[in-house]
Amino acid sequence: MGGKDMKPAMAGRVGNGTARGDKRTHRLALIGFGVVSQGLVEILLKTEERLSALGTSLQVVAISDPQKGSLYHPAGLDLAEIVRTIDQAGNLAGYPETPGLARGWDSLTTIARSNADTVIEATYTNIATGQPGLDHCRAALAAGKNVVTTNKGPVALAYDELLALAAEKGVRFAFEGTVMSGTPTLRLLATSLAGNQILGIRGILNGTTNYILTRMEDGFGYAEALSEAQRLGYAEADPGNDVEGYDALYKLLILGHVLFNRSIAPASVARRGISQLAPADIARAKEEGKRWKLIAKITRDGEDLSASVVPEMLPLADPLAGVGGATNAMTYDCDLSGAITVVGAGAGRIETGYALLIDCVNVVRGER
Repeated sequence: MGGKDMKPAMAGRVGNGTARGDKRTHRLALIGFGVVSQGLVEILLKTEERLSALGTSLQVVAISDPQKGSLYHPAGLDLAEIVRTIDQAGNLAGYPETPGLARGWDSLTTIARSNADTVIEATYTNIATGQPGLDHCRAALAAGKNVVTTNKGPVALAYDELLALAAEKGVRFAFEGTVMSGTPTLRLLATSLAGNQILGIRGILNGTTNYILTRMEDGFGYAEALSEAQRLGYAEADPGNDVEGYDALYKLLILGHVLFNRSIAPASVARRGISQLAPADIARAKEEGKRWKLIAKITRDGEDLSASVVPEMLPLADPLAGVGGATNAMTYDCDLSGAITVVGAGAGRIETGYALLIDCVNVVRGER
């Protein structure tokens, strides 16, 4: 771990329980075992050889979930057995007993007592408070463990605090998956866009609303399109965070921190959702050669930033206008390279699991 002495290479059980002694194994604790963490486990089972070629060996030693159960073994859990157990029963109660296996630890106990190098925080996002993810991140960083998260709340609400704590403890705080899932959005500034000044960004950052607007253009009413989105799993039973723009707003706060090094107050962001759009609005846009999109936007004017999340009618020639379905996209307005648009999945089991994976790989690279 950054700031700690490197341990000697050790033989141990990696993701699928096989032995590996040719490199140091990096140990993970999964806090929350919903769709995203399960996606990461599936990826680890499939990509061991690819990760080995990158000089990376990742091992899950702990899982803690209040509904599905908790397991910890210092030598690693058998991920194939984890998948089988979850598929059969929906929880971890049937995982076989093994000498040294601990059960029933809550999340904070798992963070404190496990031998994990990195804590994967993928619990439910409470946008208003950031909890319980915020306390998980604080506890892990304070214990000298890296944190990788897809949880928007802690990053949006406590970005400066968590980065300072990570720096104090010599560990890393990584959160690529909080915006546009596995589509590289945040890291671009430090890599492919290095040297540019970002003058502004415009993005479709919520797949639920983009799907609904796409279906309304196909002739659906708002309520009908929302119902279909819920049936397909794109929208929650209570869709307010998505359709009223809160989800996109909190992603915008994260982008403000990362791309502009600025803290944007949520109350300063002009926000309006899509629930008031009617078929007549969709028809008017078509007549004008335009298309409705819920656009999250930050604009720089000298030292000032302005931010908004509102429905906009975009000309069909705009790159964002052609992004349909549950897909996300973002356009970076750069002073040197010009406008660059990135399009990709904004959600999904494997896609978001991949965001966790690439953050873990980069944490390991940073150690080396």
